[in-house]
Amino acid sequence: MAQSLEALERHSDTLTSIRGIVHTMKTLSAINASPYERAARSIEAYHQTILQGFAAFAYRTGGLSLQQDASAEQLIVVFGTDHGLCGNYNESLAQLVKQHQNAQSAGKPRLLCIGAQMQDALTDQDLKPEATLLPPASADGIGRLAGDIVSRIDALSRGQSLSGVGVTLAFTQRGEHGTREPVTRRLLPLEPALLQSTKRWNSRALPDYTMAADALLSSLIRSHIFASVFRASAEAMVTENAARLALMQQAEQSVDERIGVVTGDLRSVRQTEITNELMDVIIGFEALKKKPKKPLFRPACS
Repeated sequence: MAQSLEALERHSDTLTSIRGIVHTMKTLSAINASPYERAARSIEAYHQTILQGFAAFAYRTGGLSLQQDASAEQLIVVFGTDHGLCGNYNESLAQLVKQHQNAQSAGKPRLLCIGAQMQDALTDQDLKPEATLLPPASADGIGRLAGDIVSRIDALSRGQSLSGVGVTLAFTQRGEHGTREPVTRRLLPLEPALLQSTKRWNSRALPDYTMAADALLSSLIRSHIFASVFRASAEAMVTENAARLALMQQAEQSVDERIGVVTGDLRSVRQTEITNELMDVIIGFEALKKKPKKPLFRPACS
């Protein structure tokens, strides 16, 4: 059904407004991703220092083997979004968490959710988080969130060693060629390789420490947990904005294609109306030419 010129003009104005909104969202996503990406790089450098501390501690102590309690509390921290417009970002991660939980033999782990949208996705998978936290509104808020999660993990251990608690981080990380993939990373118990001593130290300066070994190990573990949680949160925010950016680029392309179609229809309808008006003028002019002229004066009757 052909649309009128006024309807097509309104449609064109609406699409132009939508394109402006989509372009703004795309720009904001690109701008917001940059600080989180810098935060992820910074915490990665800090984390490497912590890992070197573990290696030095293991070298001086000859290595340790922490006992793992199979009945310890299990916790999965799921990093999602609090806003939409990012495709199936939360749904794909919720499916992975569901699979991970089903694979656990020692009961169902407890869930700690980051983001209201992530909570809805977990609920759709019949998963009920015990608590839902707000994701960071800026890169400065990542430290606040990481500190809150570390405090909750500490409370979960009930004052015991943090190495006796099972904690898994579930988040979306960047893949190759601009892709993203949901992953799970075991945080606690610690990987055995962290506390295994090496036969050689790759430096002429041998490591040493003056504080008590128990206090040093506890500090290293807490710093490792904080850095890991911080990095997972930063990586989740980077991929969230990247997902939103990709979706907005697709939306912008679709809107541009639709604008092109409407613009073509608008030109066609406008040209048709102009042609009809010209034809009316020509037909009216031809009708006036064929009409006989009346004499100005009527002759007098004799």
